[in-house]
This record gives sequence, structure tokens and C-alpha cells, in this order.
Amino acid sequence: MRRPVVLITGASGEIGHGLITRLSEDGSRPILTLDLKPLEPEQARRVERQYVGSILDRNLLERILSEFEIDLIFHLAALLSTRGEFTPVTAHQVNVEGTLALLEFATSERQSHGRPVKFIYPSSIAAYGIPDLPTKVTLRPVKEDQFNLPTTMYGCNKLYCEHLGRYYSGHYKQLSAEPVPRLDFRCVRFPGLISAVTVPSGGTSDYAPEMIHAAAKGEAYTCFVRPDTRIPFMAMPDGVEALLTLASAPAETLRQRIYNVRAFSPSAEEIRDLVIGAFPSGRITFESDTKRQGIVDSWPADADDSAARRDWGFSPKYGLAEAFSDYLIPTIRKRYR
Repeated sequence: MRRPVVLITGASGEIGHGLITRLSEDGSRPILTLDLKPLEPEQARRVERQYVGSILDRNLLERILSEFEIDLIFHLAALLSTRGEFTPVTAHQVNVEGTLALLEFATSERQSHGRPVKFIYPSSIAAYGIPDLPTKVTLRPVKEDQFNLPTTMYGCNKLYCEHLGRYYSGHYKQLSAEPVPRLDFRCVRFPGLISAVTVPSGGTSDYAPEMIHAAAKGEAYTCFVRPDTRIPFMAMPDGVEALLTLASAPAETLRQRIYNVRAFSPSAEEIRDLVIGAFPSGRITFESDTKRQGIVDSWPADADDSAARRDWGFSPKYGLAEAFSDYLIPTIRKRYR
């Protein structure tokens, strides 16, 4: 007999690490994971079963479907922005075709056990595309439906998958003569996420955590954006909490499918100053990489998260000072002792 579980794809990444920890501590349901690489032993002990394989492997998805009853999915598997620019076709395959396969998988689950399936999807600030820097500096915090003209393959993938989620939730097979069960797709559009537990993994916003890790290790770091570069960020625990809070929100309170979240919006120089304050021997300089700078400049300096606060009570724990003093600096300092 199939057992109900929560499925986390891309579980070995930064967000997955935090989700597994929180869900295992809660203990309300067993955890199933899918990733290209095995979990670390400490995390593996927290899950019911881990599958090592590709989100594009339909046979593997069918095997999972046959063994378990899944009514909650956190779809984290993705190929990030920087790498996606070097391999755009692969990025599209992983980010779009993988998401489409999982949406079909979730729809099959919905049809087989007759209960709603929640599909929680982390999107990104990369879904935005502001045309130029003069426009960016004059903007107020940007709403979800503004400037949706991304300039990266990753951003294009994320924006399209947001639309796929809306389709599968509200319009799937809309011309069918018979009623068609639909998903409960819910999306968080994240800012840059900063983790103290895992090492940065290639995101274009990773200049912030890269500064901290380099300074803690006593290594020099050349930041690839200008000192005045500004985008919104969030501490990883608040990112994990946002996903869990949105997942548990009653459906009738949600007025939209895609929600911005954010916590603070410092300049790169302000981040550097906080890092040097904690690690005075740190050597952080700035040398703008024209191409990567252009990508970051196409993202808003801040995002409007009022809908998330209104509909499901989003409220981050960590402001800028608290994120550094209470979470990032103590944890990262301990890592490199």
C-alpha cells in the first residue's frame, strides 16, 4: 500500500538542506528526496528514502509514483543562473522540461488518490528584466507582474515555469468534456539567498555569501559587481520558513500564485563593510565583471512583498544586522576554525 510522503527534488542543494532539517524535526510526514547526487550522511538519516537520479528520468518518476502517495512537492531541482549562461540548452532541459515532467507527475498523483497536491515552486528575482540602470535606480520596490522581461536563460526558465504552474492549477485541459483534477501550485519568487551552512553554488547573487566565506577562510576575494550594486537578499532560514509557511496556508487565503519575498536590500559595499567588521583581516576588493554586472543590474534593487505579508503572513526573522550578527558570522566562523 502506498504511503503519503513529501517529495523534495534537488534536495542536496542549499534550500533542500534546510527543508529536510525542518521537516524531519516536525515529523508530520516521511520525506522522500530526488537528486543527481546522494545526500550527506547527516541529511540522509533524516529521510525515508532518497532516489539518486535525474528529474528528466520518467521511468524513475513512475517508480516513485507506484510506491508512494505524494500530496506535497517542493521542486527545488534547477540549474542556476551563471552556469545556465554557459549551457542554455541544458538549463532549459533541467529547469523547464524537468518542471513540466514533475507537473505531469503531480497531476497523475492528484488523479490517482483524489486529493489536492500542493506543488511548491521556488522562483527567482532573475525572472525580472529591468531595461537599464537609470530605470532601476528610480524604481520603487517592484511588484510580481512588473518588468517580467528576463535577460538570462535561468530567468526565462523560471518565468515560464511560473506560467506553467498557473496553467496546471487553473486551466489544465480546459477543453475537456469531463472535469479535470488540477494542482495547487504555489510559488515563492526569491531574492538572493545567503546560507551559513552550505557553500555558495554558482548563483549570480552569490557575491554576498562568497565575501563572507572568503574572509572567514582568510582568503582574498574580488567581488565581481560594483560597490553600489543593490538587490534584495534573505537569510536562508527565512527562505525555508517562507516555503513552509506558504505550503501550510489555507488555499482560500491566497489571492495569487506567485509571491515576492525579501528581507533586506543592501549595496555590495554595505555587505563588504559588515564582513570586514566581523573579519578585520579580510581582503575584499571590487572589480566589476561587465557581463555579470549587466545581469545583476537587470534585477530590481528591491521587491514588493506586500502580497505575501497580506495573504499568508510572511514576516522574515532576520533583518540585515541580525542576519550577520546572529546567523551568518557565528556559523561561518565556526565552520572554518
